[in-house]
Amino acid sequence: MSTNRGQTSLKRRRRSTDPMRDYDRLPAELRTWLAAAILPWSPRSVRRAYERVNARTGCAASALAELDLMQKRLVARDSRKVWGADHPDAFPVPPE
Repeated sequence: MSTNRGQTSLKRRRRSTDPMRDYDRLPAELRTWLAAAILPWSPRSVRRAYERVNARTGCAASALAELDLMQKRLVARDSRKVWGADHPDAFPVPPE
């Protein structure tokens, strides 16, 4: 049976919590970002990343911009592994 994940080299993990409850507990701006995300982020992982960056910068907008950059890096890395360096999404992204 095929799945809807498609072809990816990114890790898959089992969930130990209810992802919908975790999603509902996210701040509104983070739920909006997650709803439009390219990758299938879990609410738990996106909350951890957001809180880490928000604690460092003290600005929610900067934290969301950092999440965008993190996502671009992951897509670029995965695109290079799956489809090769010539894929349009495999562009070089500046390091963290």
